[in-house]
Amino acid sequence: MNVLIIEDEKPSARRLQRMLKSLNVEAETMLHSVEESINWFQNNEHPDLIFLDIQLSDGLSFEIFEVIDINSAVIFTTAYDEYALQAFKLNSIDYLLKPIDEDDLKAAVDKFKNRTHQSQSVTLDFNDIKKLLVNPIEREYKKRFSVKVGQHLKLINIEDIECIFSENKGTYAHTVEGRNYLLDLTLDQLEDELEPDVFFRISRKFYVNINAIKDIISYTNSRLQIKLNHFNEQEIIVARERVKDFKNWLE
Repeated sequence: MNVLIIEDEKPSARRLQRMLKSLNVEAETMLHSVEESINWFQNNEHPDLIFLDIQLSDGLSFEIFEVIDINSAVIFTTAYDEYALQAFKLNSIDYLLKPIDEDDLKAAVDKFKNRTHQSQSVTLDFNDIKKLLVNPIEREYKKRFSVKVGQHLKLINIEDIECIFSENKGTYAHTVEGRNYLLDLTLDQLEDELEPDVFFRISRKFYVNINAIKDIISYTNSRLQIKLNHFNEQEIIVARERVKDFKNWLE
């Protein structure tokens, strides 16, 4: 299987390459920009499968499709966990949310391998998806959660939540009162429910509320540590793969 990685952050590209190799999938070629990718496609046989980052150093990767007719299957790797995934789901495009999880990657590769007699060409309207990325559709986000406390139901307003985290297979909302409440949704299920300007998924384990951030500290391995106003039960670390997007989100 001939596999290509298009990713502007070289450490992320190498990490994906190593993860694929552990699945016995070789990705020898890695490209890092729209311009480089267009030049490569004009002079090389198209691969069977492309792992394609959305935001490249010189623009959105959809610009490649405006110039080149891609004859490959595509799996997007994306940090756009708020609204872009809606477009992917609507158009049945495979995607992997950064930081990429090994199990999710294996499932995506297996899904591709198990496809039989299907056209590999990209026939979707990427302009429509690009519009969603640049001008996301207006939508209503969750304003409150109802949680069970003993025999009672308690309403928690979204602005009272400092962070949402997973622990021991449960999902918890930590409030400004310093209490944790068990939610009936996973972090992945919350992707379309939380307002992206307010909540950011800093890792596989944590969403943080921008209004609850007290301090941001440099941490080991180019990561960041976040201090919230009230949450002090454990360290909150921004995954290295998410630091760049987190800094952009802060602005």
